[in-house]
Amino acid sequence: MTQEKLAEIVGVTRQTIISLEQNRYNPSLLLAYKITKVLGRKVIEDVFVLE
Repeated sequence: MTQEKLAEIVGVTRQTIISLEQNRYNPSLLLAYKITKVLGRKVIEDVFVLE
């Protein structure tokens, strides 16, 4: 899946997805949940790591 497609599905910009990938932005709980669901994962911790 492209960054653009993921951004479109979850309702953010491609730049937001890029910032998430580069650890420059922490998503809201709602955004993290949406991304987790779109990527077919069961829990947020499968996608995001709490540091």
